[in-house]
Amino acid sequence: MKRACTLKENYEFRRVYQRGASAVSGAMVVYCRKNKLGRNRLGITASTKIGGAVTRNRARRRLREVYRLNRDKLKTGWDVILVARGRTASCSWRELNDALVRLCRKLDLLEGER
Repeated sequence: MKRACTLKENYEFRRVYQRGASAVSGAMVVYCRKNKLGRNRLGITASTKIGGAVTRNRARRRLREVYRLNRDKLKTGWDVILVARGRTASCSWRELNDALVRLCRKLDLLEGER
């Protein structure tokens, strides 16, 4: 994923957390907020509560891949943050994919919905 398509700075994350909408599942939490850039930006976080560095990196890789596979279905112009939870590193791909689609539908991020 290109650097221009990611959230990196702390103030960007804080803005989405404070002023954005959120949805929760057992595998992840999704925060989103409209931006004026005309493209989506992704941020991924994994707390040390999840486990060691290997587990956190695995969770981040899985979330990044699930987002990549579904980004064509999403509306453009949004900042999206995916927060890994305890089950992210161990649940099946189908569960992760279904969770992301369900949460995006709940937040009205899917293209062609409504």
